[in-house]
Amino acid sequence: MAKEGSSTLKLAGLVIAWYAGNTFYNIYNKKATNGLHAHWTVASLQLIVGIVCSLIMWGTGIRKTPNLNAADIAACIPIGLFACLAHCGSVLSAAVGEVSFSQIVKACEPVFAAVIGVVVPPMDLKPMLAYAMLIPIVGGVGLACVKEGKGVSINVEAFLYASMANAAAALKGKLGSSVTKSLHADKSKNMDAANVYAVMNIISFFCTMPFVVINELPTLAKTWADATKGGSSDVLMNIFLSGFCFYFYNEFAFAFTAQVGAVTSSVLNTAKRVIIIVVSSIVFKEAMERNTVIGSAIAIGGTFAYSLVSPHGAPKPKDKKA
Repeated sequence: MAKEGSSTLKLAGLVIAWYAGNTFYNIYNKKATNGLHAHWTVASLQLIVGIVCSLIMWGTGIRKTPNLNAADIAACIPIGLFACLAHCGSVLSAAVGEVSFSQIVKACEPVFAAVIGVVVPPMDLKPMLAYAMLIPIVGGVGLACVKEGKGVSINVEAFLYASMANAAAALKGKLGSSVTKSLHADKSKNMDAANVYAVMNIISFFCTMPFVVINELPTLAKTWADATKGGSSDVLMNIFLSGFCFYFYNEFAFAFTAQVGAVTSSVLNTAKRVIIIVVSSIVFKEAMERNTVIGSAIAIGGTFAYSLVSPHGAPKPKDKKA
């Protein structure tokens, strides 16, 4: 439900921008990782593009600069770390496999969120109907992995990276809720939804650096030379466009969630995956067999139902006060 003062036209514009940005991000991200086989590096460079965008807006006064102390930043570091792992997991999953497969596996995020909600205090128990919806999610992903005449066929590396992204996203949501609410509540800190995301983006970049150094730095010069033998313009352009789309689609998604609450945002986030799967299958000529289509539909439908039946208590009081 939209909050008072949120026009239908504004909300529609946010959704269109969110969907378009996310779709183009997945396209340019795949092109960037196809061009440069240093995928942790690509993920970190995408974050740099977002950091530059934030600095420009803060420096020009378009957006108020966050006013955070050391304790605030320390509280944000764990959230930034999980945001880093969620982003990098998504980048690497799509890089080593098909974009459509990565999106199908990422539809399993509610499963990870449900488990973490129970395991990580404070315990967050869902209605039994919500837990029942996890069955078609897992079953649908499983069916999508069954290839006709070949049996079960899984790109294990892509599956593991997408699962890492799911677990990190669930942990970010679980641990970040109280921190972001506290920052929002103190108006002197200038931490609206956009600035919360911008700060997390900066922290995510620094959290990504150790992975780049350990996994890719020793061979990065040679990898870059191999990727740019025919010129560096295409590689740089795809990295820039993927980073630009990543930053701004998240900004639009954050702004939309702030207007309508978590339930509506979660439902639309699920619907968004359908568009990305279809578009990526066309752009990159990814095969969509019958089981893949049926399994994807079941998994995404289960995620959609889970979003509807899971209570999201936090936004409701805000709606009443707005």
